[in-house]
Amino acid sequence: MILVGNAPCSWGTLEFEGFQSAWPSFAQVLDEMAETGYSGTELGDWGFMPTEPDVLRHELQKRALTMTGAFVPVRFADPTAHAEGEMRAVRTARLLAAVANPDYPPFLVLSDDNAADPGRTQNAGRVGPALMLDEARWQVFAKGVNRVARAVAEQTGLRVVFHHHCAGFVETPAEIERLLALTDPGLVGLVFDTGHYAFGSGDPEPGAVMNGLRAFWPRTWYVHLKDCAPEVAARAARDGWDYHTAVHHGLFCELGRGCVPFDQVVAWLKAHDYAGYVTVEQDVLPGMGAPKESARRNREFLRRLGV
Repeated sequence: MILVGNAPCSWGTLEFEGFQSAWPSFAQVLDEMAETGYSGTELGDWGFMPTEPDVLRHELQKRALTMTGAFVPVRFADPTAHAEGEMRAVRTARLLAAVANPDYPPFLVLSDDNAADPGRTQNAGRVGPALMLDEARWQVFAKGVNRVARAVAEQTGLRVVFHHHCAGFVETPAEIERLLALTDPGLVGLVFDTGHYAFGSGDPEPGAVMNGLRAFWPRTWYVHLKDCAPEVAARAARDGWDYHTAVHHGLFCELGRGCVPFDQVVAWLKAHDYAGYVTVEQDVLPGMGAPKESARRNREFLRRLGV
């Protein structure tokens, strides 16, 4: 059975610096998530939702919401950041484990510290070899991912997935492939994000997304459903927009309005017996659009696809 959650980033609570002051309250986000038909939520940035397990559990239960995961960015290319990243990941995973629905355990979602590298931020969606990690840095990066994933598994029992993400060092199909080759398949799975894959592949077309889903399916443990507007991606490439500018112009549009073939994605998930939560994400910056109404339309769109 495929269940559908959403995430605070769909309300503008992105992890990038400089946007926190305009975030809505966690109560508003959870209320609107439940009102628009979702039964699960991710945690969002540490401190956005209550960090006391009893309080968080109460807030989830009174809205009949399941905690599905939490996003923890770490600057894995920097070996001096690994210990602090491990601490934050374990702390977050302990909170998730304390409020977990045992039928649908949440995932600890690791990622690069996206938008921390100016070159990657400026060239998201069109990354060339000069901006990619060399072999020595790949070894450092993967060692850090394995270390953090092992600590989370040993100390909390939760499974860890890595999020390929635009404006970070794991964005392109080749980078996803390299990361998976260097990490322990028993410790590290993948969260396949349809929108980030479409933009990060440099080929925002329906076939690209399905090719990626097929290629990386053996390591895909969790799925984010996000759309990508090809006309915005094209303009970002033409005008040299950085990642934040592309997002501000609606790069990640409502489901069904971009290039991701969600009918094919859903059919693939059902045919391959995907069970548990998928998470809808429509990354927006604070003040963009009407998140509650977008969330409602996104949920209705998936219902029409039988999810």
